[in-house]
Amino acid sequence: MSTAATAIRAFYDALRERYGPQEWWPAKTPFEVMVGAILTQNTNWKNVEKAIENLRKAEALDPHALRATPREKLAELIRPAGYYNVKAARLSNLIKTLVDEYGGDLDAFFAGSVASLRERLLAVKGVGRETADSIILYAAAKPTFVVDTYTYRVALRHGLISEDAAYEELKSLFEDNLPEDASLFNEYHALIVRVGKDHCRKVARCEGCPLERFPHHRELPT
Repeated sequence: MSTAATAIRAFYDALRERYGPQEWWPAKTPFEVMVGAILTQNTNWKNVEKAIENLRKAEALDPHALRATPREKLAELIRPAGYYNVKAARLSNLIKTLVDEYGGDLDAFFAGSVASLRERLLAVKGVGRETADSIILYAAAKPTFVVDTYTYRVALRHGLISEDAAYEELKSLFEDNLPEDASLFNEYHALIVRVGKDHCRKVARCEGCPLERFPHHRELPT
């Protein structure tokens, strides 16, 4: 087993031992996960919950209902999530694809390989790699590893990547050194987010971190 594989698996064990199961994604339906994946860009989850609750109260948390909602009204409903005009456009683009091309059928939309679904999502204007991977992993329950700022910080501080590592390189680092298991990828990403929020911030709080015992650098390159 490679050094990277040993470290990645040891990190997971340490995080799981400290935090226990995270039970992500916090949503009632796969469609709600899709909506949340768009709304959570550049904001915190509490704001996303407020926006989703607005959609629920407006009876718009359904592919066809959301497709029929005027852009201006949609923007107002999701205002708590911030950047509401931009996110309304991105959400509309995604829902348009889902409804117009797949009749709003999530099973049809999610059918096929991870690669084909990822390509389909990335073709939607406003859907980036992290958002696409979040939808694939948490809504479609297919094995793809989600990379975010917390993943980058943890991997960089522990010497697993270089400062200029790109998204796909970091994604491959985890996928190549773990079993191809959606449940494992789900849990691992959630645990990384947890330790990132608690300890691996821009200014590190290493004391008491479940990964503190592993070799690391407190400071990030500037």
